[in-house]
Amino acid sequence: MYDRKFNFSAGPATMPLPVLEQIRDELFNYRGSGMSVMEMSHRSPAFQQIYDDAVADLRKLMGIPEHYQVLFIQGGATLQFSMIPLNLMKNGAADYIVTGAWSKKALQEAQKYGDVRCVATSQDRNYAYIPDCSDLPIRPEADYVYICQNETIHGTLFQTLPNTKGKILVSDQSSMFLSQPCNVEDFGAIYAGVQKNVGPAGMSIVIIREDLICQDLDPRIPVYLRYDTHAKAGSMYNTPNCWSIYVCGKVFRYLLDMGGLEAVEKANREKAQILYDYLDSSRLFRCTVDPGYRSMMNVPFVTGSKDLDAQVLAYTKAAGLEDLKGHRSVGGLRASIYNAMPKEGVEALVACLKKFEREHPHV
Repeated sequence: MYDRKFNFSAGPATMPLPVLEQIRDELFNYRGSGMSVMEMSHRSPAFQQIYDDAVADLRKLMGIPEHYQVLFIQGGATLQFSMIPLNLMKNGAADYIVTGAWSKKALQEAQKYGDVRCVATSQDRNYAYIPDCSDLPIRPEADYVYICQNETIHGTLFQTLPNTKGKILVSDQSSMFLSQPCNVEDFGAIYAGVQKNVGPAGMSIVIIREDLICQDLDPRIPVYLRYDTHAKAGSMYNTPNCWSIYVCGKVFRYLLDMGGLEAVEKANREKAQILYDYLDSSRLFRCTVDPGYRSMMNVPFVTGSKDLDAQVLAYTKAAGLEDLKGHRSVGGLRASIYNAMPKEGVEALVACLKKFEREHPHV
């Protein structure tokens, strides 16, 4: 019915087809309102209902306790690199675990605002693993410990959370948000850019414990960069990203209808296993991440030759498989297989890579 390709982009990424069909049907006239959600006032009762339903469905999906706030904030996940330290560094200190490009960027940004240190890293092997976080040198004065739970570029995932020695844990979950069950109370704050696994680009979701939302902040902090600003205004201090909130709400409901995050995780593990099993058996392709730390969402792999990687990209593109190029900072190849990537897409990718390998037996 639709001329759609399998889209392996790391974000903006593929979305569930049933959600796109619902959006299509409501695009010009949302539920008899006579207008599109893109035209609708964020102060209207119709949009308030969209917002309330989205928050309620996300709370149900993740089991978010009442003493956590759900905030929709524009600017994407990168803005949170600044908002986290500006709002949470009460003592002016924080400890970061650096496991890839995004946690490194977050560290560098936070260092502008206080005494921020790296207490563990896997940079020695180009972030191919997650370091041992069972006994970290967490400082008594540290306000929080920070991780990027799933590194999009390097394809690693924390299989177990670090021992923070009583300090609150802050997690960037952008690339694995809603891909598996999450005990929200393990964290002081969770945030995620929605363009990878939930909805359109331009917004992040922040889930934060209420007692961490401070009003006694440095008055020089811009009003939009304060969590209390968004909490008090119900994420509508200014005009929010209405379209993204609307689409995210559709995705939340879709995942609930799938059976919740337990069912989502089962499907994701099956898809990832298909791809990893092939890569581990291949004589041509090699996954760049150690087996015990691999992401279910982002799978980086290489041939060992830049020229051959380029040939693979052209070959897969001709087969209707899009955006398999690795991030510009590391090169190689990468398949992002988020929630909305069907199992058939992963099977098609493996079949295509096998065919390429058969046609290049002497490489």
